Amino acid sequence: MAPPCVNNHMSEIEFDDQENPMINTSTTMQLHADQKSSSNKWYIPLLVVNYLCLFVGSLCSSILSKYYFIHKGSSKWVSTLVQTLGFPLLMIPISLPYVLKFTKRTPFSDFTPNMWIMCVTIGVMLGLNNLLFSWGNSYLPVSTSALLLSSQLIFNLIFSVIIVKQKITFSNLNCVILLTLSSILLALDSSKERPQGVTQKDYFVGFFCTIGAGLMFALYLPVMERVYEKVQCYGMVMEMQTVMEAAATALATIGMVWEGGFSKMKEESQTVFDEGSKVYWATVMGNVVTWQLCFMGTAGMVLLTCSLTGGICMTALLSMNVLGGVVVFRDNFGGFKAVSTILCIWGFCSYVYGIYKFRNNNSNH
Repeated sequence: MAPPCVNNHMSEIEFDDQENPMINTSTTMQLHADQKSSSNKWYIPLLVVNYLCLFVGSLCSSILSKYYFIHKGSSKWVSTLVQTLGFPLLMIPISLPYVLKFTKRTPFSDFTPNMWIMCVTIGVMLGLNNLLFSWGNSYLPVSTSALLLSSQLIFNLIFSVIIVKQKITFSNLNCVILLTLSSILLALDSSKERPQGVTQKDYFVGFFCTIGAGLMFALYLPVMERVYEKVQCYGMVMEMQTVMEAAATALATIGMVWEGGFSKMKEESQTVFDEGSKVYWATVMGNVVTWQLCFMGTAGMVLLTCSLTGGICMTALLSMNVLGGVVVFRDNFGGFKAVSTILCIWGFCSYVYGIYKFRNNNSNH
């Protein structure tokens, strides 16, 4: 990849994009500095804010999604739709820097026809991933679903090696092995905690849908890292995320119409959902907001670090989702699940230590 050419006098970053047809070769981003650079004053604040968004969004969206199904919400398409329906909220981080004159760059000014096509295509893939997640979450306890999703990490490593040439080290390989063992251990004990009213067939459908969601998201992360390689601007990442989520929302909307339309939501809120209409709509809106926090944090982590680090950070948060399921829904937390959680935390800590050791060795040299 050709490195960006920084013009300090004009406060712009110009890109030579002959190797990437998705980005306009004459693109000139009007930025104050490369926001991906760790020397940039905004790097650490952006990193912290995005991880907090990922933390809050991951925990709350998982709990609210399960709450919807526990209280007799039944539409997989509603659960899928709310994951991306809040994409207009991303216009806040997109437009705010421009309105406050932190940047001269006009939102969406750097988009090309190829980029629109690419974002829509990835958005459809994201929509399918959301549908698989909804199916899995409707049949599995939150804690089981969260730990199963940790299986995405081994796929993430494989796809990262293929797509972005991620180097395999002892720390990241050890982390992937430990988290994979965590999922296998959970699978061995999975048949003992099938939720009430869920058949064995439904349980295994949920089980494999969750694995499928992890696989698709594992592909999504390195694909996005590849796309972000020549995107130095956080605002442009949010713009691309907006287009992707709009495409995913369109897919979910088609599914809603095919299943019976939005009229079923009103009927479900009034006659099916056992907590009442107000709680129903509060749950739906809460899901809309928290999912945007989750996607915003994920995109930011991939931009500022790499897809593997983003995946590992998300997997580490799964242990918090497990505890959230135990506290809120009284999910069973037996020995198998306890050991799985310990392996999950152990794997994440080994990866963080590997990064620390690598950076420490580089600084000494």
